[in-house]
Amino acid sequence: MTTATVTEDLYPTRLAQAREPIRRSHPTVWGDAAAGPFTGEELNAHEARGFTILQDFVTADEVAAFTGELDRLSQDEALKDDPRVVTEKATGQVRSIFEVPALSEQLDALSRDPRLLDRARQLLGSDVYLHQSRINYMPGFKGTGFYWHSDFETWHAEDGMPTPRSVSCSIALTQNYPFNGGLMVMPGSHTVFVPCVGETPEDNYKSSLKAQEIGVPSEADITALADEFGIDQFTGPAGSALWFDCNIMHGSGNNITPFPRSNVFLVFNSVENTLVEPFGASAPRPEHVAHHDFTPLR
Repeated sequence: MTTATVTEDLYPTRLAQAREPIRRSHPTVWGDAAAGPFTGEELNAHEARGFTILQDFVTADEVAAFTGELDRLSQDEALKDDPRVVTEKATGQVRSIFEVPALSEQLDALSRDPRLLDRARQLLGSDVYLHQSRINYMPGFKGTGFYWHSDFETWHAEDGMPTPRSVSCSIALTQNYPFNGGLMVMPGSHTVFVPCVGETPEDNYKSSLKAQEIGVPSEADITALADEFGIDQFTGPAGSALWFDCNIMHGSGNNITPFPRSNVFLVFNSVENTLVEPFGASAPRPEHVAHHDFTPLR
């Protein structure tokens, strides 16, 4: 499908000079309690915090099946030089595998599962399509984290996502302890968009998917956000799901424990928020990183 046309950039970023953070002008929750599984109270909490944790979202058998797919794909020699496979910068171990529904029937079925679609449609108030998908793997001892960032900042600047009308679902395939590189979030920070300084290099995704350096906020901005919103963490057993707004500030530390951490990561975007030309890059990222098939998921 073709991209839409947007004339005004409400969330400018990748700037030559720093500017003040922008208070978000769009809602986080677009639907209501009658439209899906979340109750009115849960929707209000999600609107305020920018994230929701659901325990036992998938079964133990499903966790085992998805973990088997991670192992199969990470060991597939045919994918060794595939651009969809991202490796750790220092060790060469698999870090992420993108576009997983195209590589796995089980993960394709998961992306269309009513347990996910009904919640994504309710939060975004429309039909949805899959903007991005991947399996993440953080091995024990050597797994490296990700610096503080807003996903929407990157998706806006480099993919051309017009507004923050997108939601991510991260399903834990391993126990998420407070000490094995679990995801940290700043509750409520999704209400503030932080413009970042620095021009986007050509093919920035090739390095940013290993270690993001462009499109990250300053230490002063991170400090101000932490002072205002505090920091929480996604912990819980395998099978738990974290639903989080695309603009929430989040990051993860290195995993120096013996306990690996892995998850399935699916990004749902509203069909009323389809991609246009990038707002802060000379060319869009490739299809396996940011999909341009806007067909609603069924």
